[in-house]
Amino acid sequence: MTAAVIVELLGNGGDPIIYTVADGTGIVKGDLLQLTDNRTAAASADGKVCAGIAAMEKVANDGATTMSCYTNGIFDIVDAGAGGTVGVNVVLGGINEVRDAAATEAEKGWIMGKRFATAGAAATEEVRVLIGKHH
Repeated sequence: MTAAVIVELLGNGGDPIIYTVADGTGIVKGDLLQLTDNRTAAASADGKVCAGIAAMEKVANDGATTMSCYTNGIFDIVDAGAGGTVGVNVVLGGINEVRDAAATEAEKGWIMGKRFATAGAAATEEVRVLIGKHH
């Protein structure tokens, strides 16, 4: 899937957080990453907690085991398929995708942002990403 594209970084340059990543993993700038362990990030999957959006490229087997992820900004992100309405909370919906948050996901604090536009099925849309804060 297509990586997220920066529209506007907010806060302190997107409020990046440094995470541990696997050396053997290649990550594209703009990939959505999930939190997998104690400050560890990996490729996103549906229904997982979002760690952030990769702020740089990471080449597989390059020796690097950390990378920064943006947690605050507006990004163009692909919808997981159903589309949605402006203002609705979103969560990870798959690899580099978002979908509407279920009530139980909101209660768990898994919200990664809000739709900044109404989107059709599988469309790219602006999402206000604000990870780790209440929406």
